[in-house]
Amino acid sequence: MRPIKSLSEFDIEARKKVDVVLTDIDDTLTEDGRLPASAYSALEALKTAGFIVAPITGRPAGWCDMIARQWPVDGVVGENGAFYFRFDPAERLMKRAYAKSLTDRTADRQKLDAIRERVLREVPGAAVAADQPYREADLAIDFKEDVPPLPAASIERIVQIFEDAGATAKISSIHVNGWFGGYDKLSTTRLMLKDCFDLDIDLENTRIVFAGDSPNDQPMFEFFQNSVGVANVMDFSKTIYAPPRYVTKGRCAAGFVELSELLLAARNQCAPDTI
Repeated sequence: MRPIKSLSEFDIEARKKVDVVLTDIDDTLTEDGRLPASAYSALEALKTAGFIVAPITGRPAGWCDMIARQWPVDGVVGENGAFYFRFDPAERLMKRAYAKSLTDRTADRQKLDAIRERVLREVPGAAVAADQPYREADLAIDFKEDVPPLPAASIERIVQIFEDAGATAKISSIHVNGWFGGYDKLSTTRLMLKDCFDLDIDLENTRIVFAGDSPNDQPMFEFFQNSVGVANVMDFSKTIYAPPRYVTKGRCAAGFVELSELLLAARNQCAPDTI
């Protein structure tokens, strides 16, 4: 496992190369389930400065449609890689790309419904996430957002039920998300950046920063050289096999603001002097 460094050790020359900012939402941009003005302003400042900005989240399609349309972002990957949405304000068009076909997603829903019933039957205190009606491809089980926090053994039991049925299961800071298919946050991020920006993440890794906070961000932490965890990622230090390269001082939104200020300062150093 590579060592985790303080964000202050993120070299200025490396920061100057960055022009793409990818970020998780829950407990990375939010605090106690809310999006503070400071985090939204940080997104807007990055976008205004010319960065490509995109949330990479487990949140549902219904939320992601709104985020793509109304937030200061260039696109969004949702439901842990089930799709990406990009709204073109000039043409007033939404591009939607899915990892699986509608036919496959419909078939998957029947299997996910069976998993849902088993989880609710076998794991006391678990609940279907409140945002489930707005999802197109996965099942989200709430273990902390709108229910009293479940113990680690219950969370692992939820994961096991998904896996027993042949589904992929990932733990976020609030939900266990499960789906059928080999996609994840990284695979659909790769697709979105290539389709929408002609950016090859293998060749241009150093142009990208990813910020996250929980185990379902591990594919992103592991792949991106400039991966950053907000401080609360350390709450999962015993269970994360692929930690971020850097960790902020601040937790949640404060950590994301810390990162954005560092990137904006580097961008300002790159700007030519004006008279």
